[in-house]
Amino acid sequence: MAFAIDADECTVCGICADECPVDAISEEDDYYEIDDALCTDCGICAEECPVDAISQV
Repeated sequence: MAFAIDADECTVCGICADECPVDAISEEDDYYEIDDALCTDCGICAEECPVDAISQV
């Protein structure tokens, strides 16, 4: 299962990128994005997001 960040809910705090063990999350202009090719579906990003902007898709 893949994870996605809801850009409308994301507060661009950077916690998800800091916690990602495989550096699959990068900052874009005003949001963060998960690279599906790098993501291992561990779910740490979703667990750590303080506004629940990350979910499985």
